Amino acid sequence: MKAERIWSELVRGLPLRRAPAALESRVCWELERRAARRWWFRGFSQWPAGVRASFVAICCIIIGLTLGDGAWTMLARTLSNAAAAPLSWTQSAVAVLRSVYEVAALLIRVIPATWIYGGLTAGIALYMALFGLSAAAYRELYLRPSLSGDRQ
Repeated sequence: MKAERIWSELVRGLPLRRAPAALESRVCWELERRAARRWWFRGFSQWPAGVRASFVAICCIIIGLTLGDGAWTMLARTLSNAAAAPLSWTQSAVAVLRSVYEVAALLIRVIPATWIYGGLTAGIALYMALFGLSAAAYRELYLRPSLSGDRQ
């Protein structure tokens, strides 16, 4: 605690140093470049309020349709009822969506939980192996330029 106060006083007593000219110009250029970017290339918090609100609303609708019980088939049925005359192909699409939903629900009920957990574990292990091999390859190929050819 006492040493920390001493170091703090010593550092406060030092004069401020000016950044090198090259660094200062690069930082200013980067700030100008970021300020000139369009809003959709910026972070979500810098988007216009209306766009953010509509994005959140659309995401909530998609989540609601995805998590809803049979929401996709209900949506397809609604679309097919509204456009039954001009779009007769929607009835086939509704049948396909309904059968895909029923097959997925059946598979979820039939597959034992241990198989699902085993598959998830195997997938995570394979992903970790891929990540480790990628890191090792990067280290060997790019961090040792003498082995990677004439790269400078």
